[in-house]
Amino acid sequence: MESTRTRLDGQATGLSVRLLGTLTISRNGVAVALPASRKLRALFAYLALAPHAVGRSRLCELLWDVPNDPRGELRWCLSKLRGALDEPDRRRVSTQGDTVALDLNDCLVDALEVSRAAEQGIGTLDAERLGALAKLFAGDFLDGLELERSPHFNSWLVAQRRRFHSCQVAVLEHLVANHQADTPDVSAHLDKWVELAPFDTRAHLALLANLAERGEIGAAEQHLAAAEQLFQSEAIDFGPVNAAWRVMREQRPAVLQLPAGLSAVSQLVATAGNTGPVEPSHASLAVMPFVEETGGARGGLADGFTHDIITRLAKLRDFFVIARGSVFALAEKNIAPEDAGRRLNVDYVATGTVRSPPGRLIVSVELIEVRTARIVWAETFERRSDDIFGLLDDIGNSIVSSISAEIETVERNRAMLKAPNSLNAWEAYHRGLWHMYRFTQVENEQARHFFDMALRLDPTFARAYAGLSFTHWQNAFQRWGDRDRESALAFESAGHSLLVDDHNPAAHWAMGRALWLRGEQDGSLLELERAVDLSPNFALGHYALSFVHSQSGDPQAAIGSSDHSRHLSPFDPLLFGMLGARAMAHVRLGQFEEAAEWALKAAARPNAHAIILAIAAHCLALAGRLDEAQGFAAAIRKTLPNYSSDDFIGTFRFDPDAAALFRQGARRLGLG
Repeated sequence: MESTRTRLDGQATGLSVRLLGTLTISRNGVAVALPASRKLRALFAYLALAPHAVGRSRLCELLWDVPNDPRGELRWCLSKLRGALDEPDRRRVSTQGDTVALDLNDCLVDALEVSRAAEQGIGTLDAERLGALAKLFAGDFLDGLELERSPHFNSWLVAQRRRFHSCQVAVLEHLVANHQADTPDVSAHLDKWVELAPFDTRAHLALLANLAERGEIGAAEQHLAAAEQLFQSEAIDFGPVNAAWRVMREQRPAVLQLPAGLSAVSQLVATAGNTGPVEPSHASLAVMPFVEETGGARGGLADGFTHDIITRLAKLRDFFVIARGSVFALAEKNIAPEDAGRRLNVDYVATGTVRSPPGRLIVSVELIEVRTARIVWAETFERRSDDIFGLLDDIGNSIVSSISAEIETVERNRAMLKAPNSLNAWEAYHRGLWHMYRFTQVENEQARHFFDMALRLDPTFARAYAGLSFTHWQNAFQRWGDRDRESALAFESAGHSLLVDDHNPAAHWAMGRALWLRGEQDGSLLELERAVDLSPNFALGHYALSFVHSQSGDPQAAIGSSDHSRHLSPFDPLLFGMLGARAMAHVRLGQFEEAAEWALKAAARPNAHAIILAIAAHCLALAGRLDEAQGFAAAIRKTLPNYSSDDFIGTFRFDPDAAALFRQGARRLGLG
């Protein structure tokens, strides 16, 4: 198969498909004739974008409003598609069992090219690739192809149009940022960007900066006046754009008379955007109202999900969450989620649909990064609807935890790509998390450095204090520093976190762990329970409860909290700890074989440290699996030659019976 760039930039050879605009299929540049049937075209487009084979029953439900013979109509459509697409040596319409798929692997399909670019990250593409992508947008996705009495298809169609509309905006934005001001196409890109996203302040700022750099001040003033009138008609604050324009005029008078092209438009936009006092930068999220897939209506379960998820995310206090009133008000105006995200100036938008066929509940969710139009995370949850309220709680937990984890991952990775001296408080905090989750002494010190940086930039950042407390906790727990001193520093940092924000679950989590270091188990459990009371979706709070209970509290409670923390955050960087705590709880229950299996899972995690390996060694020894146990003991002694049972027991706060059991395992290992 030819490379993407070749297929984008070269002459059309073989089969090519246009979905962005009026649906067109061409072979070697000549249009392929299709029957007049709109449903045949809808079927083709749906199959072209489907990532895998689709069941016939799903296709019938999607396209036919209970006709006399939906499967017969589907067979007719497929036969016509075969006639149009199949070649003597290649069958492109594949039917296996009760499923249907299209083979378009060697074809240029414009929408698929754009989708691949979005998955790669539009912000990572060079100007040449962006320009080729921009040329693919000949109109709306499947322009003019709405179907009567096909609500499922029309719902899908609206969602696809929103998605590709956002992709086009992202392509234009990055084209503007990557071009010099005097590039011939940049004005056209700017005009199109403003047309597609009329309430995106970045688009207006970019256009104003371009006009100013070209010396067209009068045109810039005319655009400013027209844009202000547009914003006012929708009751949207235009103040930031006016302020940015004043900065461009007052602080850069020399630039306005310079020849075009001496600086990138993106640099002017960045400078213009830095108006007013510096404020802490936090990621922001809008959860748009979920819709019932049938008919695209809102209300009932859909609104219930939306309210619940907004509330749960706000309780995490991880990032700024737009209030429900704002998102519902925009939705009432039928504003697409991505456009709403730009109006609200947020980094991420979550959208969802709810289906409730007989006996089942199906919820589909997407998390979109607004500026790049990239789908960060997407998932479908399907449950039997025997207990609707239990289902709402279970699915809501999964959605909230996944959104939080995915945003944290994106922000962490983005912070790692920036120069350390250019980080704001939010970015420095996430840079600290990246190092913290490596679980080595050197990386832990780097994490402490970045948390300190975040707090210098924003002394009111509760989560950064909690992160700083974690680094001191690690120093004490891993014996990388003086345990008493590091315990005191962990307690002090946790106290600062609570003083800044007593309602932040991470602050109580940090304090609960610090109190555990000090041997204050009752106080530790109270703080950790407060953390999960504040936010039942706070996975680390449930894990910390499991950790404390596994040593000297209730081992059954430890197992329950471990399972719940893993359910909330199945790919958590601290997953090894969640598994290890469960293993220690099984030891206290005398269930040595179960303990060994859970400990092996913990030790298999890529970031598991020596203490986790020691848990595995002791659990395997107690289960009588001495060869495996001694393998872990040997691995530990490669880095810690003098490691002994006293080191292991001294790391934790076991009750006397648990300590005796682990010493028994150590004797079998020869670590006594």
